[in-house]
Amino acid sequence: MNDSAQWIILMGFIVSFSLFFLATVIDQSTLVGQTTAENAQDLGKNDIRDMRTVIVNAVYTNSTFNTNDVKQDIQTISLSRKGAVVDYSSSFHSPYMIILIHYNNGVTVYNETWTSP
Repeated sequence: MNDSAQWIILMGFIVSFSLFFLATVIDQSTLVGQTTAENAQDLGKNDIRDMRTVIVNAVYTNSTFNTNDVKQDIQTISLSRKGAVVDYSSSFHSPYMIILIHYNNGVTVYNETWTSP
C-alpha cells in the first residue's frame, strides 16, 4: 500500500474544500455589500433636499402666481422621475408663511413643517 499517494489525494481534497469555502464566503460578502449600498441609495436624502428647496422657492417667492399649477408640476415630476409621492400645503399666518411638506418614495417617509422667519 502506498501511503504517500493517499496523503497527496487527501491534501488535494482539503485544499479544494478550503478554496470552495473561501469562494462562498467572498461571494456572500459581495452580496451584503451590494444590498447595503442599494439601501443607502434608496434613502433619498438628496432627493428630499432638492424637493424641499423647490417647494420653498415655489411657495415663498412666487406667492403671486397660481400655486396649483406649480404644485401639480412638482407632484408629476417627482412621481415620474423618482417614483416618489410629494404633497405640500401652505398657509400664511401673519407674519409667518407655514409650509407642510410630505415625501414618500416607498422606502423613506419624510414630513416637515417649514416656517418662514
